[in-house]
Amino acid sequence: MSSRQERKENVIKVLNEARSMELQAIHQYMNQHYNLDDRDLGELAANVKLIAIDEMRHAEAFAERVLELGGEPTSELHGSIKKGQETVEMFLHDAEAEGNAMEAYNQFARVASENGDSITKKLFEQIIEEEQEHLNYFEDVAGHIETLGNVYLARVAGTSSDTGGASKSFVNQA
Repeated sequence: MSSRQERKENVIKVLNEARSMELQAIHQYMNQHYNLDDRDLGELAANVKLIAIDEMRHAEAFAERVLELGGEPTSELHGSIKKGQETVEMFLHDAEAEGNAMEAYNQFARVASENGDSITKKLFEQIIEEEQEHLNYFEDVAGHIETLGNVYLARVAGTSSDTGGASKSFVNQA
């Protein structure tokens, strides 16, 4: 294998690890979205769903970059889905997961840089910024629940889980 090919493989490896992390996050957040909606905490459910959609975009961006580099995008989840969480536990868990992702993506950006791939480095940096927004949201909600408890949850109880109009999809391309 050539030196250039080895560098590409190093980058593909971290891209696929990041994609695996995003795929796990998608499944985790959608499970939580359903549970929050079932608990009639629509506002929280809607925001977790929107974050899951952000993670879908991240997973897709990583896959596209893997393909550009001549690799095969992974479809494996990074870990298992944690089910049956209490509401505050969800947000504490998610804050930790986002922090871990940011830490990993910073390391992956260094790998990309060390292997001469500034495009992948920029991709990781862009996604780190979005993960920071997710982390802030999860920490804020967990803090509100821990500080205000049922008062906070009562405020969001009965709110809508609607995330807006129909989004563009295969069957709805208009």
